[in-house]
Amino acid sequence: MARRTARPARTAGPAKPAASCPCGLPEPYDGCCGRYHSGGAAAPTAEALMRSRYSAFVTGDVAYLLRTWHPDTRPARLDLDPGMRWTGLEVLDTGEGSAFHTTGTVTFRASYRGGSLHERSRFERVGGAWVYVDGEFPDE
Repeated sequence: MARRTARPARTAGPAKPAASCPCGLPEPYDGCCGRYHSGGAAAPTAEALMRSRYSAFVTGDVAYLLRTWHPDTRPARLDLDPGMRWTGLEVLDTGEGSAFHTTGTVTFRASYRGGSLHERSRFERVGGAWVYVDGEFPDE
């Protein structure tokens, strides 16, 4: 019978799993919405942009929110409530908004500590990139 040689012990500890993205998809933040926030990629669909904007609200990334807002409806400034704690996102419906469209809609419910926001958002492509135009609040 052959004798096995002992393998050297590993000195590094186990890798920590990356936190999942705030948008609700199972990918790590850096590989999901984080790449859009950093400017490493552009959201390919209206839904991806909406998810990334939700994540920007969660992380407090005002620059990204303003950068992805339609120039005709973008506010001069945006002040986020530092006490707001977003707790989850549910996409309820999408209309158009793919790589083959110039407009799209996403209906979603964003939960926060103490309540939720239900919105139907409109998106358009400007210069090839998806941007948020405006939203309406459907009756529940």
